[in-house]
Amino acid sequence: MLFFFLPLFLIFLMIGLPVFFGMLAAPGLLLWLNGQERDIALLYRNVFTGMDSFPLMAIPFFMLAGELMNRGGITMRIVEFSQAMIGHLKGGLAHVNILSSMLFAGLSGSAVADVSALGSMLIPAMEKNGYTRRFAAAVTAASSVIGPIIPPSGIMIIYAYVMGESVAALFLAGIVPGILVGVGLMMVVAVLARRHDFPVASPRASWPARGQASLKAFFPLLTPVIILGGILGGVFTPTEAAAVAAVYAFVVSLFILKTMGWADLPKVLTKAAMTTSVVLLLVGAAMAFKTVVSLSHTPEILANFILGLSDNPYVLLFLINLLLFIVGMFLDAGPAIIILGPILGPIFTDLGVHPVHFAIIMSVNLTVGLATPPMGLVLFVTSSVSGERVETIARTILPFLLVEVVVIFMITFIPQISLFVPQLFGFAK
Repeated sequence: MLFFFLPLFLIFLMIGLPVFFGMLAAPGLLLWLNGQERDIALLYRNVFTGMDSFPLMAIPFFMLAGELMNRGGITMRIVEFSQAMIGHLKGGLAHVNILSSMLFAGLSGSAVADVSALGSMLIPAMEKNGYTRRFAAAVTAASSVIGPIIPPSGIMIIYAYVMGESVAALFLAGIVPGILVGVGLMMVVAVLARRHDFPVASPRASWPARGQASLKAFFPLLTPVIILGGILGGVFTPTEAAAVAAVYAFVVSLFILKTMGWADLPKVLTKAAMTTSVVLLLVGAAMAFKTVVSLSHTPEILANFILGLSDNPYVLLFLINLLLFIVGMFLDAGPAIIILGPILGPIFTDLGVHPVHFAIIMSVNLTVGLATPPMGLVLFVTSSVSGERVETIARTILPFLLVEVVVIFMITFIPQISLFVPQLFGFAK
């Protein structure tokens, strides 16, 4: 009977129940009907124990660092740097939007933060430059999914926590896939720019102007170097790196660039706390949900079903990508990783797929799901920022989603895309 908690959970989602409550109500109800009151107590106790983890402390610190940089006007410096470099291309502001997302990913690691920070600035600017609002919103939503792929990444921290993998290995493995997604989106923009005669954003910047823009963006762009360099050099752990990133963002915004004042701190801390609370509540609920997954023997049932479809790992990887893509349409990436990671990870590791490679397949696929209709969280955030209807953005984003799906399959069937950089640093043998 417990096996039916998954369909029940999906029903709760479809009737509009928040994910956090659905993840607790579905298994809780079935445990009660099954007479397992003692397991109900275990279920809800695991909400707290699921959050009570040192590695997860990295999430609030990275959230805080992103908020400090956004409030400190650092986003504007990244956009100015991107415009100086590629604003002269046809479709310049669309290219700037994508490059800014790639650079901002190294600061925040969050798709929602990307949309909030860059969308509020670039969507009106693109509309003023001659683009339709729906196209500007679609570009912003499509490029925001790079945020959790290029390190630092909140969802990779969650995956490493759940699956016992190295955070450093996952961070390094996300660099090339994130760049591939960005380049793919720029190729789509280039094709559409020729077809629809998109305008350039600005004349070609001189090298002195580019140098000036680079100097302005120097301190913000140093953030990922400090984070990755500290982790790889053994100076600090990923959790400590997140704390260092927050302190660095505070010092840069308040004392070096002086783009933020003490009066801004309460708003920054409040927003970071609210965002972190949502993420950690979902993590706690997902860990409790995972308890019932184990009790119901769902992993064994699903493993037997998957292995019964084919003994060819390439066929199974293709099918799992379809499954993850569908799951990503309805469920946020963090909870999906916590629920499905322990089920699917061991299956594919036994089939010979490298654990870091599978982690990237899963993370990128579910991250793209954030911008996929009907329930993609990024679509709703972009709608809120832009004022466009979700359905309109969903239709306009389709060419960009197609490219992202192609990149997912490239990552899936060419393991070295994910493994080359970690192996270079000795993190994925």
